[in-house]
Amino acid sequence: MTVKTIALLKAKPGVSRAEFIAYYEANHAPLVLSLMPGIVDYRRNYPEAEGAFAFAETPPFDYDSVTEIWYADRASYDAAIAAVSQPEAAARLAADEENFIDRARTRMFVVEERRSEI
Repeated sequence: MTVKTIALLKAKPGVSRAEFIAYYEANHAPLVLSLMPGIVDYRRNYPEAEGAFAFAETPPFDYDSVTEIWYADRASYDAAIAAVSQPEAAARLAADEENFIDRARTRMFVVEERRSEI
């Protein structure tokens, strides 16, 4: 059974949407792939405010990426987390995130995905 994680990421103050996306795509995504073995799918979703539906009383969505990462199974996920938790890898990842992410706002969680047949 695959394991999926979702991360909500916020740009650092002063980093534009275009800068955030460019840095993520050119630098951070390749680093993540190099540090975390066993990823079978990795998607970065950049929300667009225009055309979004929200109820009037709902505060605006204020994250800059909804990132999805899939692993083949729980063992693959555990191995990736163990690899990126090693001091050198963790330091490299944190240093790179400091370039464009407001790390205090990051939220990452494992989800149980359900699909509808169409």
